[in-house]
Amino acid sequence: MTTFDLAGLLRRIRRVADVSQRELAQACGLSKSLVAGIESGARGLDARELARLAALAGLRVALLDADGGEVAPMDGEAVRDEGGRRFPAHLDTRHGDEGWWHGPHRYDRDPVTYTFDRHRRWRDARRARRGTPGDHQRPQPGDSLADRAEARRAAARRARAEELERLRAAAAARAADDGYRCTCPPACDDLLLAGLPPAAGRPGPHVPDCACGCDLD
Repeated sequence: MTTFDLAGLLRRIRRVADVSQRELAQACGLSKSLVAGIESGARGLDARELARLAALAGLRVALLDADGGEVAPMDGEAVRDEGGRRFPAHLDTRHGDEGWWHGPHRYDRDPVTYTFDRHRRWRDARRARRGTPGDHQRPQPGDSLADRAEARRAAARRARAEELERLRAAAAARAADDGYRCTCPPACDDLLLAGLPPAAGRPGPHVPDCACGCDLD
């Protein structure tokens, strides 16, 4: 079907429901002249009325894609802006702290929980990297800017602890091989994690009062 044949669909509804024009009109609170006008192609019909008429015959109105698969409506529970309004359907929503303002308004506009890219070039580039999202996301626990910031700090603390554990394990393994024991103070670990270059005359970054001077890297 290349065109939307409303007249043919209404006749199909009547055939499946086994009702006359008058009976269909009475069942749905419409005038018989309206039903007759629709079937003749002279009148149109609200989509909600069409869905109600279809329901009388045990049918339902749906959108289909090119392969015949049913297309679901957009989620009514998806994220909204700070005013409680739905975001534009054609745009991709994201968390407000992902790629926040980079122009002159970066510091004079308050960050928001959710936002979107209006600029088509940026949006196309994002879709090229990550694919086209299927829908706007639903709100989730931890979506607030404060919760997300704390999650990033917690991840950084875990990464720091894991890196220190790796470095200490490596030092312990070398000590077992050559009998040497590292006695660097914790401040040396901080310099190492900060990625500072080796100190003069020493193989790794160490604080000036470090008596060990070993290289944990």
